[in-house]
Amino acid sequence: MRSDLRMSASIDKDLIRQLLDGTISDEDVQRLQRMPNKDADRFWKYLEVLQERVPWDDKILMRLNDHLYIVRDKYGNRIVKCDCGHEFGDYRINWKLKSLVRVRKTLDEFKQVYFPEPACPEPGWQEIREFFCPNCVAQLAVEVVPPGYPVVFEMLPDLDRLYRDFLGKPLEDESPNWFEDRSQELLEKWGQKVK
Repeated sequence: MRSDLRMSASIDKDLIRQLLDGTISDEDVQRLQRMPNKDADRFWKYLEVLQERVPWDDKILMRLNDHLYIVRDKYGNRIVKCDCGHEFGDYRINWKLKSLVRVRKTLDEFKQVYFPEPACPEPGWQEIREFFCPNCVAQLAVEVVPPGYPVVFEMLPDLDRLYRDFLGKPLEDESPNWFEDRSQELLEKWGQKVK
């Protein structure tokens, strides 16, 4: 238990590390949740801790999940990058389109990941899509969807608005063009190759 949290209006990076590692005490979690005013620099400390954990230097702008980040690369592009260093490309294009995919369609395949059997999706009505990094093969996401359903684009954050309106530090490359889904462009490009 960290008694210094009772009076502190700010938390240190060590506590953020504990939170990310899942080693933070229940008492400290409750204190963080009950702080009347959140410390203004917590997001920046969080990004610093994340940056310390990856083997590359591209600036992290936002974490998408346990392994994926939106970063600014050395050329100034905003891309999705795995913690192993694999680059999925423009963050406005659904990163899942550039991942390895395993699709489970049968009851036997469902039972490998669902227990008990009544909890399984119904074959023919649903399929399980598992998405993996092509480099480190970390599992990045799972979808349970009807067969033929488009790949779900889980999150296209408006980074410019987040940084400008909520964090008070606008990004230097702010542009209305950043906040648009460009996944269709990739699909059309693939469609042209098939013709």
